Amino acid sequence: MQANQSGNLSEQLVVQATHEENVIVRNPEGELAQSDWIAEEVAVALVYNGISHAVMMLTPQDLADFAMGFSLTEGILTSKKQLRSLELVESELGIEVRMEIATEAFVNLKQRRRQLSGRTGCGICGLESLTAVQPDVAIRDARPMPSYQLIEKAAAKLKGSQQIQSQCGAVHAAALFDANAELVSIREDVGRHNALDKLLGAIARNKQQDKLAGFVLVSSRASFEMVSKAAKCGIHTLVAVSAPTKMAIALAKQANMNLIGFVRPQRQVVYVQAVDA
Repeated sequence: MQANQSGNLSEQLVVQATHEENVIVRNPEGELAQSDWIAEEVAVALVYNGISHAVMMLTPQDLADFAMGFSLTEGILTSKKQLRSLELVESELGIEVRMEIATEAFVNLKQRRRQLSGRTGCGICGLESLTAVQPDVAIRDARPMPSYQLIEKAAAKLKGSQQIQSQCGAVHAAALFDANAELVSIREDVGRHNALDKLLGAIARNKQQDKLAGFVLVSSRASFEMVSKAAKCGIHTLVAVSAPTKMAIALAKQANMNLIGFVRPQRQVVYVQAVDA
């Protein structure tokens, strides 16, 4: 099946995010045959101007958002305007996202081109040198830390808004909340990095940058790359259900971002609080 998206980035391939599978449930009393919903995971190749750049394993939904977010957070594009067209092509092996990008962006891509292995959301694997790991993030003006009550409100909404997770229990989510903890946008994927890329791509494509005064909440830990991706796309506050890493904390300090982790009922840990210049 093929879906042409030239000039129209809203169209999506009709691919289910979950699959029904026959399983055997065991307990101390015995075994029971029943069905269960399993998360789909497919290979997605990102192709720029005819050159395959990366293959990632993704939940096959919101692929145009993912392509936009990945391209921005990896520095392939500096603006969504540099993406001229996008086409999704499905085969037995997976899905190709064929993009035509501006000449200046393609020249830059060829200069820094690297090949990624097909792993779930890991964008660091395959870099050619250690210096390439250090991201170039802008130092941002400090934004107020969201209150405890706002984050608690958002965390409760996140759980109830994860449609794929509620069905199969195997995917992460990344969600944008405004300054009043109202849900603006949410994306899900088997990979935490992929979910965040999908969200950041959706924000860019849907022109939701005016909502960035709020915060992004992710269902995973806050790794170095999660902070890097958020910082590159103008996120001032990243909130994670699990813990951050030491490098993530250091990068959040460098970018002057608020970083909150270990969000649990009646408990939150502030790791970095942005400071006024």
